[in-house]
Amino acid sequence: MHLRRLKRIEGQVRGLERMVNEEKYCIDILTQVSAVTSALKSVSLELLAEHMSHCVVRAAQAGGQEAQDKITEANQAIARLVKA
Repeated sequence: MHLRRLKRIEGQVRGLERMVNEEKYCIDILTQVSAVTSALKSVSLELLAEHMSHCVVRAAQAGGQEAQDKITEANQAIARLVKA
């Protein structure tokens, strides 16, 4: 599912490149940039949710340093997403 969405996003980015090469109207390009950005954020959130529900939960159940490492890793990923 993620690969299919990423392929679609890749196509959108190629479309953006074409629009720039063809010197299309700036606002139209910006609208498409916004759509690509939104699509990437959506994929990022889905991947983060999967990571939390699988990797982090599994590590938390095991306990110890691995649990702390996975929680720290997830917090850092969330911080990067919030900044973007």
